[in-house]
Amino acid sequence: MIYIGIDVAKDKHDCFITNSEGEALFNSFIIPNSADGFNDLYQKISSLTNDFSNVKVGLEATGHYNYNLLGFLIDKGLPTFVINPLHTNLFRKSLSLRQTKTDKVDAHTIALMMMSGVNLQSYSDTSYHNEELKSLTRYRFDKVKERAKLKTSVSRLVNILFPELEKFVPTLHMVSVYSLLAELPSSSQIASCHLTHLTKLLGTASKGRYGKEKAMEIRNAAR
Repeated sequence: MIYIGIDVAKDKHDCFITNSEGEALFNSFIIPNSADGFNDLYQKISSLTNDFSNVKVGLEATGHYNYNLLGFLIDKGLPTFVINPLHTNLFRKSLSLRQTKTDKVDAHTIALMMMSGVNLQSYSDTSYHNEELKSLTRYRFDKVKERAKLKTSVSRLVNILFPELEKFVPTLHMVSVYSLLAELPSSSQIASCHLTHLTKLLGTASKGRYGKEKAMEIRNAAR
């Protein structure tokens, strides 16, 4: 078996590769947190074996810093284990390794954890995508909240600057209204706008739904 320990950080990852006899197959090395770094690691692993069922890769759970590397390893078919940093720390202490925590020591410790047969569950493609979906769901939730705040802000400003506008549209939050306000953000600017230009602006934004009559209504109200 080949065991690989990776200590994950923001900009770079420390790596240690050993075999079942505890022989270091490479000197401890560092890869950048980039596609080039990931490929360098993969080439080193591939130079040792073509049978990835004989490989175990371990890395610490470090928030989002390990996502890209984790996805890369899974896509390459490498059995990968994500370890709680607390478990790594306890395991290192149990081995009486140096008390000083270093990246090289942690990479070595993770590799030894893989060797020890500690009851760890490999990270599957499904697990990875589930985490990605959770992340996207949280991101979408934040954006929905942000959008709601922006809509409230737009409504408040229109009620101050041109409250009559709401009478002529189903809702303020539509493409035609946003296009109108983006170019003509005040009632005075709408009032002084040439009717031909205003008609074209509303017609284009509403895909022909609003024409000259609607443009005249809105301009008259603005005046």
